[in-house]
Amino acid sequence: MTIGELTLFEQLRKFVNETCYNKKEDGDGMILNVSGRTDIVAFYSKWFIRRYKAGFVDVRNPFYPKLVSRIYFKDVDLILFCTKNPLPILDFLSSIKIPILFHVTLTPYKTDIEPNVPPKGKIIEGIKKIAKIIGCENVFIRYDPIFKNERYTLEYHKKAFEKMCSLLNGSVKHIIVSFLDEYKNVLKNKCILNYKEWTEEEYREIGLSFARSAQKYGMTVQTCFEDKNLVEYGFVKRDCLSSELAYQLTGKTYKKWKARKGNKCNCVEMIDIGVYNSCKHFCKYCYANFDECVVETNFKNHQESSSLLVGCLQKEDSVKVRRK
Repeated sequence: MTIGELTLFEQLRKFVNETCYNKKEDGDGMILNVSGRTDIVAFYSKWFIRRYKAGFVDVRNPFYPKLVSRIYFKDVDLILFCTKNPLPILDFLSSIKIPILFHVTLTPYKTDIEPNVPPKGKIIEGIKKIAKIIGCENVFIRYDPIFKNERYTLEYHKKAFEKMCSLLNGSVKHIIVSFLDEYKNVLKNKCILNYKEWTEEEYREIGLSFARSAQKYGMTVQTCFEDKNLVEYGFVKRDCLSSELAYQLTGKTYKKWKARKGNKCNCVEMIDIGVYNSCKHFCKYCYANFDECVVETNFKNHQESSSLLVGCLQKEDSVKVRRK
């Protein structure tokens, strides 16, 4: 290829990339988020696989419960599994023929903060197995959320992050971090979390330390939708699920996700099939649980044979097929 041909080729590639990646308003693909509202993988994997084999899943609108979206898996182009415990779904992954991404939340907190999360050593072994199945480029670790108190100090986080990177060396390429937000459940548990504000110097110190640790083990580290993106300390600026990555995995384009505060998030749009107040990890910083009594009730109302995660379809429900 001559220099002139190479220049023309680069221009053509740039045009195709910009055309494909920037078509956010008329995307033709569908991504399932499993799930940002609860941990389906940890507590409802058998139900999910049953729905996958049945070919469809039903999802109640969290704001208008009588409205139900029916999603056929033949219309799904990518599945993003978000979980603190990937172990229950490991044996089923090979049966899923749709492209898969994993976001596994791995934090250094103990049972005072995460009462029902399994031992982190077991989770790490599970992550390594996932990487062998779907590739390390498709496994993202979320060190999320970060907060500090008398027990979980800045030094504690620096050491824990370094250890995590060393244990996942060769199995993970990307780490996403975020800092604690004051959600309703966080405020309710403020006396337990006892979190303190970060200073500018502490942001700098944690940014430099995390960036060094990630680089040491061939990983990137980025923030997730944070005002403090820490790029000046070595973090990369990247979306959690970018249009580029989604296109690379599926060959399709996707709308920009608008359901985020201030519309600053550039992640692609996803359809969440979870239900709020249904995760039994009972983490004290959780944004998706805000009433543990309702969690217990929802868990009791879960049926593996139902098309819905919680409860069953009712006569008065309006069910509509969702294509995008």
